[in-house]
Amino acid sequence: MNQHTRFNLPICLAVEEDAFFHSDEIVKRYIPDIIGQKTIIISEEFLIGIYKDKIMDISSDFGNAEIVAMKSASFDEAVSIAKKVCVEDVKVIIGIGGGRVLDTAKYAAHISKAVYICMPTSLSNDSLASPFSVLETYGKARKTLTCKIPTAIIVDTNMIINAPEGQTLSGIGDTIAKHTALFDWKLSASKTNSRVDDFAYALSRMSYDSVYHCDEKDMKNRVFIRILSRALVMGGLAMEIAGSSRPCSGSEHLFAHAIEEYYPDVKISHGLAVALGSIPACIFQGQTPQGLLDFFRTYKLDINPKSYGITEDMFADMWDKARTVRTGRITILDDIKLDRVQLDEIYSRMVEGK
Repeated sequence: MNQHTRFNLPICLAVEEDAFFHSDEIVKRYIPDIIGQKTIIISEEFLIGIYKDKIMDISSDFGNAEIVAMKSASFDEAVSIAKKVCVEDVKVIIGIGGGRVLDTAKYAAHISKAVYICMPTSLSNDSLASPFSVLETYGKARKTLTCKIPTAIIVDTNMIINAPEGQTLSGIGDTIAKHTALFDWKLSASKTNSRVDDFAYALSRMSYDSVYHCDEKDMKNRVFIRILSRALVMGGLAMEIAGSSRPCSGSEHLFAHAIEEYYPDVKISHGLAVALGSIPACIFQGQTPQGLLDFFRTYKLDINPKSYGITEDMFADMWDKARTVRTGRITILDDIKLDRVQLDEIYSRMVEGK
């Protein structure tokens, strides 16, 4: 860190076959000082049941670490875990799971100042390496909270190969959405006389390019999994360097947040929601969406709103609410007047997949 920078980087990013079965060796290789330190493992009850052997093996490798099944992905749960960590002199937190688990464990480590090791069971979004945790606050209301990024990220390619396909598609959607997010970031900077961090921009663009231009089209292929893993991590690091989510979050994310906040009954993952939002966002920005449409078709990523129970009226209302869902976030939505005829045309185009 020099006098002009204020960001952290993970010490370790390991993307290996059966990495969970030799995670202690990986940690010993990169951060030997924490071997032997008191450790707890955070996961969810159903994941502990599914991956019992692997999680028990990891527990054994880290001094019979206590396995804690978190009750919710909430601020209160993260604080409760942090309290346990501080009171019991725990030095290392290992998060094993998807985005809910990783965000909760990451924030608990941030509060308690424990070393945090991130071990995803799926690649559904770029939260695994981001300096943010999205947690429930009151009821189902959620808030994005700033925190420290992981000390180590360990991805087991076999785990990802066997993860539900929809979760990998979600990670692909979150990565490809950087195309419209970067446009909005530059637009915002031009309107506010603020600076786009060139390095953060380049990392985010590399994240997008590495997946968009990937020659390997099989999501179960280990080469593709390594590329997607690194792309999601690059997105997280771009946010850490920029000091905000702007390198990865624009109008397409506002659309996703509108769904999450106003239409909680719509069953769609975060990554698929931003993929859905990226097509209209691209059109609003005056860019052609054909490249994204072709890409999504290649990976069989469904961008038909009807598939998720989203009607024409809901689609139009989601975009209307997207304008106000994050106050102060300038995007292309501040420059255009949403036209119902245009929105209906976009909806029809997405239904037809063209």
